[in-house]
Amino acid sequence: MTRLGVVGGGTMGAGIAEVAARAGDEVLILEQTSETADAARARIETSLGRAAKKGKISDDDVAATLGRLKTTTDIADFADRELVIEALPEIEALKVDFFAKLDEITPAETILATNTSSIPIIRIAKNVADPSRVVGVHFFNPVPVMPLVEIIASLASAPAAVQTVTDYVRDRLGKKPIQAGDRGGFVVNALLIPYLVSAIRMLESGYATKEDIDAGMINGCGHPMGPLTLSDTVGLDVVLDVSESLYQEFREPHLAPPPLLQRMVDAGYLGKKTGKGFYDYSA
Repeated sequence: MTRLGVVGGGTMGAGIAEVAARAGDEVLILEQTSETADAARARIETSLGRAAKKGKISDDDVAATLGRLKTTTDIADFADRELVIEALPEIEALKVDFFAKLDEITPAETILATNTSSIPIIRIAKNVADPSRVVGVHFFNPVPVMPLVEIIASLASAPAAVQTVTDYVRDRLGKKPIQAGDRGGFVVNALLIPYLVSAIRMLESGYATKEDIDAGMINGCGHPMGPLTLSDTVGLDVVLDVSESLYQEFREPHLAPPPLLQRMVDAGYLGKKTGKGFYDYSA
């Protein structure tokens, strides 16, 4: 596959588009407006610029990569795509609705993939006439750096589609895929989010300071960063969305998002991407 469509040019979508374009794919990014489309391209240009500055990619490669990237605001332009990866916000109704639209536009042989971090794939595929062509492909942030991709097959996913996407991610994009079952959180977030939520609940209760919670996991468990710093890095809105998805799936009290997490998101304190989360990044 060399013709890729990416739905959404935010942090994750731009990252997926970048690695695919660097691998030689013709990438088309779908955005809502020309302004957000320009912002997506600027996001990729900035990332490529950082890579070039570090000597990881040449200036010629930057130019060639950007030459393979296009943006559009018209979903009809996806009619020739061989693979479409959706990277919309973690809202089930939004994804379900969009996959129904993709189903109408794309040929029957096009594989439709979702970059969801927690929502079961079969629920996203429920309005697709042939759900066998829908697969979960969960990249990790930042996409150009993180090697892991979770490949998730629903009960309806065709083995051939799953294998095609696995081969594409591994052999063309140079990532390290793992297979996950179609249940909330898959592998990584099913383990990670309860840990992050527990740390937030510990801070909320006054049991320990944020600095001591983070220092405990760094110096006592050898983690590269503490859970509250990691939450800020992931994005508190993402942590909240995944926590709510896991709670909806399993109905276990320890998975429910703490009120403090909800209040932080309500306030717009989403972590590093907004300059403030549990820590202040404005400087």
